[in-house]
Amino acid sequence: MASDALITTDATSFDWPALVADLNRLLRLRTTPIGMKLFATEAEMAAIAKIRRPTAIHTTDQIVGQAARNGWTVGITANDLVGAQCATVIGLHPRSDEWLSGKHMAGVWFENVAESSAHQHAMDVVPHGKYEAMAVSPLASGRLDPPDICLIYATPAQMILFINGLQWTGYKKLDFSCVGESACADSWGRALVTGEPSLSIPCFAERRYGGVMEDELLMALPPHFLPKVIAGLDALSRNGLRYPIATYGVNNDARAGMGVSYGNR
Repeated sequence: MASDALITTDATSFDWPALVADLNRLLRLRTTPIGMKLFATEAEMAAIAKIRRPTAIHTTDQIVGQAARNGWTVGITANDLVGAQCATVIGLHPRSDEWLSGKHMAGVWFENVAESSAHQHAMDVVPHGKYEAMAVSPLASGRLDPPDICLIYATPAQMILFINGLQWTGYKKLDFSCVGESACADSWGRALVTGEPSLSIPCFAERRYGGVMEDELLMALPPHFLPKVIAGLDALSRNGLRYPIATYGVNNDARAGMGVSYGNR
């Protein structure tokens, strides 16, 4: 596990409202882009401007949802979370033998303890011991400056164009994973640990407790990727490759449509 790629946050200063405005201009996002940041101490987290603290016990999905759906800036420690499953993904609880056993998921999400344990071992999680707290906030607020990762919710059509923008320069094949339940490990955990973009299919819990819509995917990535994505999306847009993607028709002669993009190529 790549422990310190993580949260070596890029120190570049960004114009957060402008970045979000560009994403909305190019992709017409329905859900507020947010940031997530881990803190070595609870006091550092509590010093964030206008931060809210939970008055009830939540899942991390709910905390993320409060930022993405309500536009709130929210900070938590492990004591605010319903159990170790959520807290371990973001490094606020140890990846203990008890947690790795998966006993709490056997017969619920997996047939038996062996299957549950295999799932737990497959999850990407932030190493425990460096962080006491976490906060989420809308990117445009600039309150987590910079966040460790940005979370972008989008439909599949929006998301493929987001990825196309990311690949416009410095092309790299992107490989993603799916652990199934607890898919936050595929997004938050994987992006935090690897420092690379991480696409996930939000799981049942993220949709039930976090308000993630039926047709939404989630991209988690460090903030320094966003200007690259926006520059790529602008270039694609100039080529007529933009959102919303106009339907050409399944019965039409494809040559006329493709000729607009490719010409004599």
